Amino acid sequence: MKQLICLLLFSISFTAVRAQQLFIPNGTIIFEKKVNLQRRLADSGFPEESKERVKKYKINHWELSFDASKSIFRPVKEAEESLDIGFYGSTDDPENELYANYPQNKRVLKKKIWGDDYLLNDTIPKVEWKIMHELRNIAGYDCRKAIGVINDSVYVVAFYTDEILLKGGPEGFSGLPGMILGLAIPRYYSTWFATRVKPYTEQSLTIIPPSKGKKTETAKEFNKLIEIFTRYDILQKQKPEEVKKRLYGFVL
Repeated sequence: MKQLICLLLFSISFTAVRAQQLFIPNGTIIFEKKVNLQRRLADSGFPEESKERVKKYKINHWELSFDASKSIFRPVKEAEESLDIGFYGSTDDPENELYANYPQNKRVLKKKIWGDDYLLNDTIPKVEWKIMHELRNIAGYDCRKAIGVINDSVYVVAFYTDEILLKGGPEGFSGLPGMILGLAIPRYYSTWFATRVKPYTEQSLTIIPPSKGKKTETAKEFNKLIEIFTRYDILQKQKPEEVKKRLYGFVL
């Protein structure tokens, strides 16, 4: 009987340790973002000679730091900043940040526009996902495929792992039963894939929303921001909801 109790206690202890090792509550993920600039230019109607002057891919790296309830997504400082073109979700400025608080369903985007930092407050967008059977290993984690739709008609392909507890992901995507480690938006010729996951056994990060910048908390302030954002833009006659998509990025 004593041996049985000892065996049971050992089994429970081993299971607890194993669960602690398996499920990651805190950490940092490095994503490689890759954009096919030539295809994006061609799709936007630019002349062929303009497309040929731009290199085929833009590649940079982003860092997603997270705990059990919050995350912050920001670019990794690169040795060289490559040319990019404004488009939906052009959040490639090296000072932009995206903070999300999932229990409160809130997010804050810090975005630089014509030299000034702005803080955009919003709710976390909801994406309707359909989970598939396909599996893929990303950065050492087995991930399951899911397909979602944003902006009414834009398809998104994601790969998530349930070994990381927070149900978040790059560029503000969330809503799957775990962390998104791979993401592709074919319409925008863009992909994000994790290259490294750095788990922490204890919460050693302080994840807080960005606070330095001009706040846009009223309709008047937001309309002024739209005017500034589109001041020198050939697309400035777009509807406000279209401009908002470009302001906030891929997910609304």
